[in-house]
Amino acid sequence: MASSSSHGVVVETLSKPAAVNQVDQPAVEPARAAPGTSAVLHRSLKSTPPQVVSANGKHLTFSDGRTILDTTCGAAVACIGSNNERVKRAMIEQVDKFSYCNSMFFGHEVGEQLANMLIQGTGGAMSKAYFMCSGSEAMESAMKIARQYYMELSPQQPQRVNFIAREGSYHGTTLGSLSMSGHVARRSLFLDLLLPNIARVSACNAYRGMMEGQTTEEYVAQLADELDRKFQELGPDTVCAFVAEPVVGAALGCVPAVPGYFRAMKTVCDKYGALLILDEVMSGMGRSGTLHAWQHEDVVPDIQTVAKGLGGGYAPMAGMLINHRVANALSDGTGSFSHGHTYQGHPVGCAAALEVQRIIQEEELVSNVRKQGALLEKLLREQLSDHPYVGNIRGKGLFWGIEFVQDKETKEPFPRSADIANRIYLTGFNEFGISLYPGTGTKDGILGDHVLLAPAYTSTSDEIEYIATQTRDAVFRTFEELSDSTAGLG
Repeated sequence: MASSSSHGVVVETLSKPAAVNQVDQPAVEPARAAPGTSAVLHRSLKSTPPQVVSANGKHLTFSDGRTILDTTCGAAVACIGSNNERVKRAMIEQVDKFSYCNSMFFGHEVGEQLANMLIQGTGGAMSKAYFMCSGSEAMESAMKIARQYYMELSPQQPQRVNFIAREGSYHGTTLGSLSMSGHVARRSLFLDLLLPNIARVSACNAYRGMMEGQTTEEYVAQLADELDRKFQELGPDTVCAFVAEPVVGAALGCVPAVPGYFRAMKTVCDKYGALLILDEVMSGMGRSGTLHAWQHEDVVPDIQTVAKGLGGGYAPMAGMLINHRVANALSDGTGSFSHGHTYQGHPVGCAAALEVQRIIQEEELVSNVRKQGALLEKLLREQLSDHPYVGNIRGKGLFWGIEFVQDKETKEPFPRSADIANRIYLTGFNEFGISLYPGTGTKDGILGDHVLLAPAYTSTSDEIEYIATQTRDAVFRTFEELSDSTAGLG
């Protein structure tokens, strides 16, 4: 089973790790409680995960006494850190007023304030906001309102039932949002249950998609032509929307679009009267260096989803924004959105999110994201670009990914059995006190390894330098340990 890179790594001779499951859980976990002792249905039933007992600012403390720096804000969520007194006070004040109301009959001021703040943050380009509890729910809402939009027009367009999404994407884990996703591993168990009306085109991935000698303009034209041909294949007047992430997060490892890409995709959508839906659940709300990631792209979506950085982890919060085109169609038609949740627009969640967004605005944290993101990029490139197994470093703002390959010239990924990303995560957690976010399937949904970094918006330059150094050391240590256990690494 010898398979070596040009640098001599015989990865098949590594000591065999535990099997990697289909949602990219680490194959070998940090110290855990014995399995079977928890009544919680955890993501893994093989053991109980490390128990967090407290969090303060950017640090997490576990039941074994260990404290780490949360360098990914969980899953790019805790953007202003934990235990913020202002947010806690806002939530308590809302609970003291009322903790719940039925959105079927009632509204509340804190929801109005949050919606106004988000719409103002778009410069008036978007019209209305809708709040729920998770990014998956936000994508489900986007799919339903896109369909309803065409049924509100006069004349109606009931034939518009198709969506076009991208390979290597992730839009959520409910059946509708998972159907939209191009994440092979997460889809595989449920393929027979997924929606059949979602077609796919290539991701915009300069590292793996651009041909040698191809210019950015030529690459954009190639992808625009592919999207146009997909419209023609499906029937141009049957497509509701094209759906994409401005920066692809978990599935590909912080892959931004090349300049001009989204403008070209919007042109194709406009040509055929289709909507543009941008999924900013992970990349939005300041994470990429602008409040909304599309503000980098010189294009305004028709529908936008947000989540993680919206409430900063203080409450389960997500949102959907719609532009004037969509809002006016509903207003001029039935005057309603045919959708709803029990916990829609939850007042305590809205209070938390409103205060998080006020803090981001008042403390100019999006500006800090750009400043510290530029430093993080510089340090990662300086310290890791020359590593023989670092294929690519990419991202925006404080949202960066590192992709690992066996051979930098051919971009050949490691086999799944090598478990590179999870090994680096474990080394970072156990030996260097940081939390990296591992992912697999970077190349084709099966093969490929990457780790993400998504530090807090409040990060200082000293903290960014520490994060870069610890990440570098975790990468080097992991491959050194692999070398020690592998006869073929020279």
